[in-house]
Amino acid sequence: MSDDIAVSGHVPARVPAAPAVLRLRGRTFDAGHPAVMAIVNRTPDSFWSGSRHADLDSALDALDEAVARGADIVDVGGVRAGQEGPVVTPREEVERVVPFLAKARDRHPDLVLSLDTWRAEVAREAAQEAGIDLVNDTWAGHDRDLVHVAAQIGAGYVVSHTGGLPPRTDPVAVTYPPEPLGVVADALRTLRDGAARAVDAGVPAERVLVDPTLDFGKTTAHSLTLLRHTEAVVALGFPVLQALSRKDFVGETLDLPADDRLEGTLAATAVAAWLGATVFRAHDVRATRRVVDMVASIRGDRPAAVNVRGVPA
Repeated sequence: MSDDIAVSGHVPARVPAAPAVLRLRGRTFDAGHPAVMAIVNRTPDSFWSGSRHADLDSALDALDEAVARGADIVDVGGVRAGQEGPVVTPREEVERVVPFLAKARDRHPDLVLSLDTWRAEVAREAAQEAGIDLVNDTWAGHDRDLVHVAAQIGAGYVVSHTGGLPPRTDPVAVTYPPEPLGVVADALRTLRDGAARAVDAGVPAERVLVDPTLDFGKTTAHSLTLLRHTEAVVALGFPVLQALSRKDFVGETLDLPADDRLEGTLAATAVAAWLGATVFRAHDVRATRRVVDMVASIRGDRPAAVNVRGVPA
């Protein structure tokens, strides 16, 4: 909600438009209630060591900690995003994610559970055995059946942008002519079309997320450009997911390894939150929770938690 009243002849501050509402598992996320999506990777080889939880007990401990620190959604993946590491078959992926999801649902019945996969068969089995609320299709509809599975099971669906690259492909010599804004036009077109396909498949619009998917199929310059244009992604009319946490675009911008990318991640998070993103996929849940709530209050969408300064006792 922006303040349109000019004071003493000054131009009023411009607050970006409020985002579309997201509804999952009976919960509502919007400008005043942004969502933090914690990451639990059931893999031994994720790019950041802090998110590797191949051991089930370790993964469950990470889940409990994330919830305690303010996570609204937990996103579980069973395959490393990049091309490094061994091939993981669909059966191996199921064996990694389904037991965790089942136990997660028992431990936290109201928690929104998300599955990070590009395979319809994995999502289908996860839904049957454990129940999921969101399908995070990180590889932009590579499996054309996946969105239909999401619709059939009543889950939300994340539409992503990878520049047309297939799963587990690292970007090499990627271009989006005409530069420098070709990547924005390509992302907006892909996300708009993907969201329309999801709605046509039967996923309600309020459960469709769009994710510009920084780093995937992009150079650092591309990712920074898309981050600056988050408001244009919000204008598509669907809730926006930003997955920024400790990514290579942060590392290359600041010349830092993954272990030292927290501050850069939080700066990117604050910018995306100000520009209207709703969901933030994060390794560092508590810090992200505080940042997005603070930005929501600066925007005027969230009241302060307490108001005692200067108030009569």
